[in-house]
This record gives sequence, C-alpha cells and structure tokens, in this order.
Amino acid sequence: MGSRIQAFDWAATPLGAPRDWPVSLRAALSICLHSSFPTAIYWGPDLRLLYNDAWAPIPAERHPGALGRPAAEVWEDIWNVVGPQFAKVLRTGEGFSTFDQLLPLERNGQVSETYWNYSFTPIRGEDGRIMGVFNQGHEVTDRVLGERRNRFLLNLSDRLRALSDAGSIIDTAQDALGRHLRANRVGYGDVEETARYFTTGSNWTDGTVPSRVGIHDLEGFGPEVLAALRAGVPLLIQDAASDPRTSSPESLAAFDAIDTRAVITASLVKEGRMKAALYVHAREPRSWTQRDAELVTEVAERTWSAVERVKAEAETRASEERLRELNETLEAQVAARTEERDRIWQVSRDMLGVADENGVWSSINPAWSHTLGWEANQILGRTSEWLEHPDDRARTRAEIAQLAQGRTTLAFENRFQDRDGRYHDLSWTAVPADGMLYCVARDVTEEKRRAADLEAAQGQLRQAQKMEAVGQLTGGLAHDFNNLLTGVIGSLDLLGQRLAQGRLGDAKRYVSAAQDAAQRAAALTHRLLAFSRRQTLDPKPTNINRLVGGVENLVRRTVGPAIAVDVAGATDLWLTLVDPPQLENALLNLCINARDAMPDGGRLTIETANHLFGEREASEYDLVCGPYVGLRVTDTGTGMPAEVIANAFDPFFTTKPLGHGTGLGLSMVYGFVRQSGGQVRIASRLGQGTTVDLYLPRHEGQADEADHSSLASRPPRARKGQTVLVVDDEPTVRMLIADVLDELGYGIIEAADGASGLAVLRSDAQVDLVVTDVGLPGGMNGRQMADAARARRPHLLVLFITGYAEAAVIRGDQLEPGMQVMTKPFNLDDLATRVCNLLDSGPGSPRQHGHEAGDERPEQASVSDKD
Repeated sequence: MGSRIQAFDWAATPLGAPRDWPVSLRAALSICLHSSFPTAIYWGPDLRLLYNDAWAPIPAERHPGALGRPAAEVWEDIWNVVGPQFAKVLRTGEGFSTFDQLLPLERNGQVSETYWNYSFTPIRGEDGRIMGVFNQGHEVTDRVLGERRNRFLLNLSDRLRALSDAGSIIDTAQDALGRHLRANRVGYGDVEETARYFTTGSNWTDGTVPSRVGIHDLEGFGPEVLAALRAGVPLLIQDAASDPRTSSPESLAAFDAIDTRAVITASLVKEGRMKAALYVHAREPRSWTQRDAELVTEVAERTWSAVERVKAEAETRASEERLRELNETLEAQVAARTEERDRIWQVSRDMLGVADENGVWSSINPAWSHTLGWEANQILGRTSEWLEHPDDRARTRAEIAQLAQGRTTLAFENRFQDRDGRYHDLSWTAVPADGMLYCVARDVTEEKRRAADLEAAQGQLRQAQKMEAVGQLTGGLAHDFNNLLTGVIGSLDLLGQRLAQGRLGDAKRYVSAAQDAAQRAAALTHRLLAFSRRQTLDPKPTNINRLVGGVENLVRRTVGPAIAVDVAGATDLWLTLVDPPQLENALLNLCINARDAMPDGGRLTIETANHLFGEREASEYDLVCGPYVGLRVTDTGTGMPAEVIANAFDPFFTTKPLGHGTGLGLSMVYGFVRQSGGQVRIASRLGQGTTVDLYLPRHEGQADEADHSSLASRPPRARKGQTVLVVDDEPTVRMLIADVLDELGYGIIEAADGASGLAVLRSDAQVDLVVTDVGLPGGMNGRQMADAARARRPHLLVLFITGYAEAAVIRGDQLEPGMQVMTKPFNLDDLATRVCNLLDSGPGSPRQHGHEAGDERPEQASVSDKD
C-alpha cells in the first residue's frame, strides 16, 4: 500500500501533492503503514481514505479503488451507520469504539450480514483543529454468527427433546430454521428407496410463497443435483439461473414451478442410501454461505435423530402393548390356533400326513380315505409301499431316504392305488423336522388328464392351421405351374400339328413360347428352393458395390421413369462370400416389390455399408459376432402394416388369396440370405415407405472377377476318342444329354443307376469324364459312385448335376479337384461348354483355341429334372 500511495495522483484531490501534506498527516500515515493491525486514515473535509495492507481486505472488491476516495462514497451502503459515528468524532473531538457492530455490507453484488469491532480516533493538525480520523478494526462476523448458531441449535434441541410426535418435531424444526435464516420456505421429508422421489407432509413459509407439500421428483432439477443429494453432499445454489448445474431450461422450469431461485438442501444418507432431506428456499437469488449450508445440515441431522427417537419410542410402546395384549389373550389364541389347525386338517382336500424317518405313517387326515378309499387304521403304523405303483417304489424309497437326511421334497410325483384298484397321480411336498416327515400330497390325476387333452387339442389345431397354410401355398403353386405347363404343352401340341401338316413357318414361334414357359417354371423352382433354403448355391467372393452397379440399369428400366433411383455405395466396402446371381435375383425382387409399393412414383434408394456386430447386436439379429456387409433397399411407398411385417418371412405366410400364385415374396430372399449365413430385417411405416436390410458375413480375400453369365459362344467339338459316361435314372434327361454330346463327337456310355455306372468305371472301358445325377436309385448316390470310382481312377473328371437338396451331399464336403456341379434345369449348350472346359482342365488335355473343322452348333436346348 505504501507503493500504491506513492504512485497515486494526489494532486488531483483536495489533499494535494504529498510534499505539501502537513506533518500530522505524514506522522499518522507512517504509523498506519508500519502497523500490522488493520488501520486506515480518513483525512480532510470529505474524509479521503488511506490504509495499510492489513486493512486492504476490509473493503473487499472495493480495493484498491477505495484509495483516495471520500468515505461517504466508499461506504455508501453503510453510511447511515458509520456516517453519524464519523460526524460525532469530528464534532466532539472524542474517540469512538464499538463492538459486534452490525454492518450490512454489499459483497459480490449481495448485501451480507457482517459484524465488526472498530474504533475512530481524531487526528489534530498543527493548529489544533481536527483534520482527520484514525481508524482501526477487524471483522468478527464468524464469531458472532457462530455464537448465534450455537444458541439457536441449543434452543432447538431443547424444544425438539420436549416433543413426542414426528409431525410436531418437523414443524418446529422447519419454523425455527426458516425464521433464523429469513427464508421463504422450509421443508423436511422422506425419500423412497430409489432416492428419486421426495415426500413432504408440511412446509413452513413466510407467507410470500405457497406451500409445496406432496411428492416431488428430484430428477427434474437436473442430474448433477440428484447425484449430489444421493451422495449426501449439501446442495448450495445461490442462483439457479446462473449455476451451471441448474441453468438448463428443464432444470430452471422445475425451479420456476416451486417459485424458487436459491436453495440449500441437506440430504441424509443412512445405511448407504438417501433416506430424508431438509431444504431451505428463497424466491430470489441469495448469497448463501457455507456456514448456512452447515447449519441446515446440522438441523437436518437433529431433526432426523428426534424423529427416529419418537418412532423408536412409539414402536417400543406398540411392542409393549402388543406383548401385553398377547399375554392377556395367549390362552385364547392357542386354543383358536389349535382349532384352526384341526379344522384345516379335517377339511383339507389335500392328503396331509406325518411319518417317521422310515416313512411309517403316524398320523393322516380324512382326505386319504376320501381320495383312496382306505380307512385310517389300514394305513397308520406302516409304510405306503403296498400302495405305490411297482414302477414308482424304488424312486419313492430313495426320496424318503433323502428326506431323512434333511432335504426338502418339492413336487415329487408318484402313483398310489385306491381301494378299487385304480392308480392316482400324487404330487408331494415334504419337510423333515425333529426326526419326523411332514407331508402334503395333492391328487393331480384329473389335472394331468385335462392337460393331456388340451395338448392333444392344441396339436390338432396346429396341424389344421399348418394344413390350411400348406393348402394356400400349394394352391398358389398349382396356379403358377398350371399356367406355365399350359404354355409348354399347348406350344408343343401346336408344334406337333404344324410339323405333321408340313407347316414349318410357325415352328420357331412355338418353340420359343415353350422355352419361355419352361424357363419361367425353372425360375419358380429356384424361388421355391430359396424359400426352403435347399437351393444349390455357388458362393464366390463378391464386391456388392460392383454387383449393384452391374444391375443398376436393369433396375432403372424395371421400375420405370416415375421412380427416381439413388445408389449410394460405401467406400472401402468389404467383400462377402455369396452366390452373385442369387444376390442379383434377391435385389431385383426387392426393387420390384418397392416399385409395386409406389404406383404413383417415388424414390428408390440402394445403399451398401460395413457393419461390426458385437454380442448385443448379434444376439438381437440371431447372428454370430463379427463383421458383416449390408445391402439396404428403401422406398417411399405405401408401407407395410405391423402384422404383415411380423409374418413376412414365415414359411407359409402369404397375402395372396387362394389360386392367385404362391406369394413366396420375401421368404425367398430370406431363405437365400439365411442359407448364406446372413440375416434380413424389415422396417416400415404405413404411408411412409419400407426399408429392407440384408446383412451378409464379411469375406477375407480377393474378389472374384470372373464373368458368371452363360457363355454365348458355340460349344467346341470333342477331340477324337473322348468318351463321356452319362449316369441318370431319368431316361429323358439321359437321352437329351447323350444326344447333345454325341452331336459334338463324344463317345457316349449310358447308365441308369449308381451301381451300373460304377461297374463301367471299374471295367477297362475308356471314360474321360462322368456326367452324373446326384440323386440316384439303388442305394448309391452320384457322389458315392464318384468317390468309389476314384479309388481306381484317381484323376477321373466328374460333373455333378442336381435339382434339389442332394446339393448337400456335394456341398457337405469340399469338392475335390476335377469335380464340378451344375444345377438343374440348365441350358444344354452350357452343359456342353462345361463338359469341354472340364476335359480341357484334365491332366494332359490342353485344347487349342478355336473350333475343329466341321464343328456345328446344335439348336439351343435345355434340360430339367423330374424334381
């Protein structure tokens, strides 16, 4: 402060420059600056302020701006108190001192109650006139308020000790604390087990705010407030609007609802949880102090203790009263209990009994005779072994032995024979105690019969429902296949008539119509197999972004110009192991469904993404944990109701009426994706559209760049001497395959079953390749035949053809080199090309590019299977 005084521009004040100051001021200032006690000097007509370092904390935030200012400005908020004191000293020339003087000082923007011990001493100039005032003092607020707090608590404890009911204790504590702190509202109440809901039965208010009794949700005041209260930390909020814990709109709304801006709440945590709380409310912001929070906490603890005391005293009195009443009525109660027990024993429909540890009955109730027809004297004094069903005796003896060792029996069932020779199903509960077995048996014969009847009825109902669903599905299949077969049979009939008439002009048209109907039948068969998850899949590492790009134009043409198509492929999309043509079919199926849901146009979005499913997500989706590739199709169409979504993947569910097609719909997509190790999910809202998500497992490896489309070039002719063994139990299929390969120059050997084919392969006949059905009659399938033949011909080339679930015979084991599979129905040109490629891949069989001389391409044909 010496430095500040030297640097101050005193020339701008009435005191003038320090070099012109009178000796009396210099001397007083020297004493002031060298004193370790808080000291100040007020000098001149307007009492300009100078002070030392020990006095600097007294003006608080007014320091250092108080230096050199008039006293009336510095102490404007308390001038009504200290102004007259200054005036008296200046007027009389006599010193003044005061102790525990209340000065309501403004600190931090709030008026605070402070107490001081200080003195004013006049300072005379050289001419004897009073020129200033010498001031020393210090704050005693802590001591004054502490003494007042102690007196308050002592008085409160005396008052609470004299009360004998909880309501009076709470009201007294609320009233005393509210008046002492000059609050607007005070309340005490209990907190339920979750420590969230606070219940008050009464409030004290000063009349400026309404009472707030009832149940209060503490969570509404903010998570930090609730956490502090649950932890037992006193909550002190001076202004809810500026406190970061409560300044959110939701928290402020909760405070506004109770007309409160400042609050102190003491929570009482007992036995590990918050059980009660005491709050103090102010409707306007208020500068609560830590001292105030400590006082509220102390009052809360004393209130709790007093309430618990009267509760304990009340419980003690109640217990004493109950004991007195019990003693007075004990004999009557014993008689009544005995009578009740005897009545229960007599009227119970359950069989009650007491036996020793060996199972010898010493007491039974009348229900034994009512249930089994035997008299009590026929049962008492012996075990029940003679009543037990022979198949149950060993189990029953073992259970009694367990009871004798102290184990309780619950719901043990056996059968007892009644007097008429019929057996009753009994369910036993038994407890061992003091060397005896106390048993209860219920006759459940009728219950088990009814349960069996109910199960049988439910089984019949399930079978009827299943048959109805199967009927609906098969009706749809019959409708679709009859349409397709009509096209095949009708076209062939007309073709035959035209050939007989020598009219060949329409022949090509009828052949095309028959082929088209047959191809559509094949597509329907593939959908059925996908639906049943029994189709033969040929999975390959696939980049779904590339696959979507390949069918994007087809999708746009299919949905039409009224529907906008957006494609959003994820960058760095993972690969998945899937059958690409089947995934294309599934995607087109979903896009056609979306088109049908948007008859007036809309937007179709196709997206891809990477997903990593943890345990929770994988369990929810019925998948294993790990990485998956997602394909999403979203439309803005009519949407699906909840009942349709719930059943969309069910095996026999369809929204189509009988005779209007199979209605396989999403079941085909679902079957294919599940067979590929993935999952399908639907999200839809009526009028807002549908989203279908396909999740397929990630594949670590390189993408398959091969073109999986059918080859358009003509199959090459056989090299001289190449022989193919054709094994198929269907003569038509065998004949077609043999004819096509024969036209290409291959030698042909035919066999109708596995045993015949194996006999050829075990002979010395030349066989370069075997084309065999998987499902063959006679106990040997195509795979078994090929494996047996390879024991003699280890490099034998094999082409399996299959049309149904026999694919599991192939896919169940990894195909060996030199083995391939084709799915029926297939194009015969594709078959011929596959045969050629297999032969070229065999050992010592390199083929030169180009066709041999005289190679002719036969008319395109196809073959199916009886399946």
